[in-house]
Amino acid sequence: MLDPTRRPVGPYSSGVPQGALDVRMPDLERFGLPQLWRSAVIAVVLSTSIMIALIVWPFRRRGRTVVDAASDGVVDGFITLGPTFVKLGQLVASSSGIFPAPLANACLRCLDDVPPFPADQARSVVEADLGYSISEIFASFDDQPLAAASVAQVHACVLHDGREAVIKIQRPGIYARMLIDLRAAYRGARILEKFVEFLRIANATAIIRDLHTATMTELNSAVEADRQTTFRNNIGAFGDNKGVTTPEVYWDYCGPRVICMERMRGVPLDRFVASPDGIDEARMLIRRGVKVWLESVIVHGPFHGDVHAGNLWVLDDGRIAMLDFGIVGILPETWRTILTDLFRATLIDGDFARVARGIRALGYATDYEVDDDQLGLQVATALAPILGRDLGELKLSELIMALIQLGRQWGVASPEELVLFGKQLGYFERYATALAPGWVIGQDLYLFKNMFPDEVTAKAHNLGITLPE
Repeated sequence: MLDPTRRPVGPYSSGVPQGALDVRMPDLERFGLPQLWRSAVIAVVLSTSIMIALIVWPFRRRGRTVVDAASDGVVDGFITLGPTFVKLGQLVASSSGIFPAPLANACLRCLDDVPPFPADQARSVVEADLGYSISEIFASFDDQPLAAASVAQVHACVLHDGREAVIKIQRPGIYARMLIDLRAAYRGARILEKFVEFLRIANATAIIRDLHTATMTELNSAVEADRQTTFRNNIGAFGDNKGVTTPEVYWDYCGPRVICMERMRGVPLDRFVASPDGIDEARMLIRRGVKVWLESVIVHGPFHGDVHAGNLWVLDDGRIAMLDFGIVGILPETWRTILTDLFRATLIDGDFARVARGIRALGYATDYEVDDDQLGLQVATALAPILGRDLGELKLSELIMALIQLGRQWGVASPEELVLFGKQLGYFERYATALAPGWVIGQDLYLFKNMFPDEVTAKAHNLGITLPE
């Protein structure tokens, strides 16, 4: 066992070295023998899985259509093919407004935990990254993972100073495996787009490119740990938000493939059940979480880009916690300004012409022959009813289609910077239905008290509203 007066020193204990936060983006179009062989495996697995699903469908109909059966077959194939295709399934499941409903619904299975990899492999990754044996690093290490996902799994541990922690460990060899898969999938998407109209309309190659960027970023654990630390520091920037937290990263025990952090105990938000007299408390939980998330989007920049229930927990002490920063979005300053103006118009003054001026400042709609007031009216017509509606009724497909329609009117493709933002609203809609029926995100002064302090204070006073602390 390590001398208790001397702590193990991981590669980031003195700060993240230069270059560690750089994300490698290898050429996606490279295609050789490994990709060719993998392409053949993918084709065989998917076609076989779909065929089997269709063969057994007549015996298991139960109101299911042949399209439902084929979609189940696709997901069976994704799960068989492993992490890259499970990630692709997760992307489909979280983008139900883009993909056919039967496929998006079937892909919900990809959100479940996947089989873990052996504990001895997990230990080897930790020891290789940190340079010490498990017994030197930890007072105890649980070989049974708490959760296993497509890229990594999480183990409980206790540090020698008594702090309870968890450590997120990447699957061995996952980088090379996923890169081969992504290159094979990209080549396949390029070919299939020429023959399958749906894939061409859905822009399958762009989906693979986005998945490639997200995956290569997620596989750099230093980037994820840095994002988590930044988000945690930003939560208390205004001196409030004490009911929201994110686990502290223990940098001494982090490496290129492992992240060690504070252990938190609670339940995923969708499993939280409020007591009969705790309805107001439940409503405040979701309001606090969305408030912090919106402040991260608009004020700070980096925001959590994957707030499904597994990453949003109600802790035993009553706080709400955001977990897992594998996916983080950062809106450019110009888009943050446009969103700020959009919320100000929706909440405070109705001045959507200001939003239009921001759009023109980006170079959009410069050739569109209407003035700012007219363009602002179109923005208001397309988005304000959605943002001002009961969030429990918000449909992600409606939001995305509204953005796409605006893009067409401006003469450009839909604003990609807002798509990740819209996806997270899709998650929040599900929580709002259960925890805050009747809650209107675009009209809740509390959410914007730090963004528009003077305007919100004045409006709350005029309406006779007392905002929560």
